[in-house]
Amino acid sequence: MAESGIRTGWGVRLLEKYLSGRSIDYRQIIGLFVPLLVDQVFIVGLHMINTAMISSAGVDAISAVNMVDSLNIFLLSIFVAVATGGTVVVAQYKGSGNSIMVSKATAGAASVVSVLALFIGLFMIVFHNPLLNLLFGSAEPAVKELARIYMIGSGFSYMGLAFVEAVCGALRGIGRSRASLALSLVMNLPYVGLNLLFINVLDMGVFGMTLSVNISRYLAAACAVYYLIRIDAELRLRIRDFFHVGLDMFKKVLGIGMPFAAEQMFFNGGKILTQIFIVSMGTYAIATNAISGSLAGVMQIPANALSLTLITVVGQCIGRRDLKDAKKLTKSFVALGSVFYVLMTVLVMALFYPLVGLFNPPAEIVDDIFLIVLVNALAQIPLWSISFMIPSALRAAGDAKFTSLVSMLSMWLFRVVLGYILGIVLDMGILGVWIAMNAEWAIRGGVFVWRFMGNKWYRHKLI
Repeated sequence: MAESGIRTGWGVRLLEKYLSGRSIDYRQIIGLFVPLLVDQVFIVGLHMINTAMISSAGVDAISAVNMVDSLNIFLLSIFVAVATGGTVVVAQYKGSGNSIMVSKATAGAASVVSVLALFIGLFMIVFHNPLLNLLFGSAEPAVKELARIYMIGSGFSYMGLAFVEAVCGALRGIGRSRASLALSLVMNLPYVGLNLLFINVLDMGVFGMTLSVNISRYLAAACAVYYLIRIDAELRLRIRDFFHVGLDMFKKVLGIGMPFAAEQMFFNGGKILTQIFIVSMGTYAIATNAISGSLAGVMQIPANALSLTLITVVGQCIGRRDLKDAKKLTKSFVALGSVFYVLMTVLVMALFYPLVGLFNPPAEIVDDIFLIVLVNALAQIPLWSISFMIPSALRAAGDAKFTSLVSMLSMWLFRVVLGYILGIVLDMGILGVWIAMNAEWAIRGGVFVWRFMGNKWYRHKLI
């Protein structure tokens, strides 16, 4: 009992030293982090299950879904980027104690992101054929036909998804990560259940997946509206608030969100270009990349949750003008992110064969998947946190333009160019593309560390 008490006391002292500040303590941070961690577990886990289910429809189906998902991720990142602008504004108003502006920022974020998603979705539906030919013209005809179905269905779902992302971002900004988790589960659990029904029971393949994604996203959007109007008494939002958002609030949300959105457009545009390299390598290469990406996503679960938590924590610290806490907690989160990567690498590599078996891959690509996952896992331990977590802190302080510029330049100057050289010119295939990605993390991570050590990142006045 005495030894247990000593260990408990040591753990608490460690948490108080590194994860507590003058205005926030480790209990509050854990309260923010745990629901986000559960959310990430469900999102990544359910994505793996969905990928495994669609793989039962054949290599053509998994290749088609993966191709279109590279475009979906590109567009989703824009919605999430603008929603992040809302998260930062909401968090800073929360830190300053201005509850009226918290409500206005929540409505503003939801409105901006939803309108943006509506126009993008319509564009994707109308121009799906030119987009498919431009991006994936070298794919096999059977794969392209399935991709066309999935692309149109995805376009219809964007507005529902964008509204939910904006609301979840605002809720995280004020510390309501449990409500954000609940909305995420409402969106993702029915998605898996409907996929099971439409794909595995009714054998509807890719079309069944498009039905699932639309039903689940608009169900979650309806629940988000109900929560804001009927349940959350503090926000006191009404339907008309979403249609009467002031220009000044639009500017605040877009001031953070649009540089991040531009970054994501260039960043994920580079990913799409990389995907084009991969499409030219053949259907097996597409499947290898898709499965490797799913396993890499599993390793990123705790670190992604930490990164989302850090936006709220630093945003509220900056809103209170508490720079010391913002710096201290950012350093602690970066270190903790690397620790989590060590644990996740051990776990995923130990369970590699059962996990990869979920996707029913052809035997010829299993060794390639193992090598890619191993190389990427070792690179993530020192590089991911500085490359992705530090910019979350900078962005939460209002330093959006610098982080976006660095991310755009590093993606196109290093990941895309180096990926082409290693993957195509030097014929290293998929492995070359992934090595280029890891090299780009190192470069941009070094720049972000340099920025964080200076004093320009926290001098922006957002509210």
